[in-house]
Amino acid sequence: MEIKTEEEKHMKLIKRKVSPAGENAVILEYIEWTQEFEDICDYLEGRKRQITGYGENKEAYQIKLDEILYFEAVGSLCFAYTKTQIYEVKMRLYQIEEMVRPNRIVRASKSFLINIRKIENVRPALNGRFVATMDNGEEVLISRQYAKEVADAIKAA
Repeated sequence: MEIKTEEEKHMKLIKRKVSPAGENAVILEYIEWTQEFEDICDYLEGRKRQITGYGENKEAYQIKLDEILYFEAVGSLCFAYTKTQIYEVKMRLYQIEEMVRPNRIVRASKSFLINIRKIENVRPALNGRFVATMDNGEEVLISRQYAKEVADAIKAA
């Protein structure tokens, strides 16, 4: 019995130095747009996208979206959590959700948005809910209502 396997297609990587007068750029050439290309774009876009957060003494900081583990709404306030810091964000959670959507940050519950790239693991909880353990060890509850959206985002990542 002969087993045939389909040859795995790899993406060709070409690195080219441009003249000092040129501009840094990433050019994607494709035959078919795939999730890999989408992920590359999301990564590049996410690295330049930032949000303004305010520290304990109300000092303003520009926080890269790819450093944020999750956002939490507490009453009328909204906070961004990184591995080591918590920042107040002067936006509503739905406004943040619209802004960060292409950056793999998704709604986990009524009061949480989570960065799926910063999830260490997910385990089941009671009543169809899940608990996501983030890179810093903190746990975020994923409600039953948003569990499928989170699972789909994790699979696509």
